[in-house]
Amino acid sequence: MAEWEGKSRGTVSGYKIFIFLIKHAGINVAYSLLVFVSLYYFLFSPHQTVAIYRYFRNRRKNGILGSVIDTYRNYFVFGQTIIDKIAITAGLEHKYTYEFDGIDHIRQLAKDNSAGILISAHVGNFEVSQYFMGEFDKQIHLVTTDEEQRAIKSYLANIMAKPKTSFIVVRDDLSHVFEINQVINEKGMICFTGDRFVEGSKTMMANFIGQSARFPAGPFLISSRLSTPVLFVYVMRERRRHYHLYARKADFKHRDAQSLLHAYTQSMEHMLTKYPRQWFNYYDFWKA
Repeated sequence: MAEWEGKSRGTVSGYKIFIFLIKHAGINVAYSLLVFVSLYYFLFSPHQTVAIYRYFRNRRKNGILGSVIDTYRNYFVFGQTIIDKIAITAGLEHKYTYEFDGIDHIRQLAKDNSAGILISAHVGNFEVSQYFMGEFDKQIHLVTTDEEQRAIKSYLANIMAKPKTSFIVVRDDLSHVFEINQVINEKGMICFTGDRFVEGSKTMMANFIGQSARFPAGPFLISSRLSTPVLFVYVMRERRRHYHLYARKADFKHRDAQSLLHAYTQSMEHMLTKYPRQWFNYYDFWKA
């Protein structure tokens, strides 16, 4: 798999097992099962494993053994973020602690009489933020290319709390463009993920961790043309079930999408220097 295929892996039965463990045995027991689940994906998802190994070996400049170990640990941390999302949305948010770094920027953006733009990434666990950072004056609309299987989505909807954000899924028929325009015209708040695209869509090139890579053009073209602040937002997992929200104002030239993309890649590089194992793009991101 050289490009992102537009959906996550996983089965309803897998989710049911983890949800059962979380409810009846505890979060730590669910984590312990990840030792084996992570090993399974490490061994039997060769394309994804090679992609993450290359990230550690070529981009982070780790040694061979260190890259292998970090690849496995990357799967494990990713599994933890999924368990955490399920646990928090199932009413166990009190089992976690949270830190807010720059949340006032988001609150101000929600109060402004203009559209609000957030740009996040597939690092950390931004989706879980909606359940612990409170209500805003405007609802956040999250634009995503990650269309989970309908059976999984339907199952989770029946057992998890109603999300405070709405989701706009990027589709082949371009219907998402009208949804995005509607949110902007209504001066709503919208969040893009700037590090993943569907093959065939318009992209832009930028240097990222030492090598040129492709990024979706849409978030940066749209955001750079609006007369509103743009925030880079991440929610990163730390030890002892602690989550750290980061929100930073983007410094870029108005109507200069490349300038905004450059600011974004610098922001992500800084975040991944601090949290190198929380890069969750399981495909050859730096493919020419």
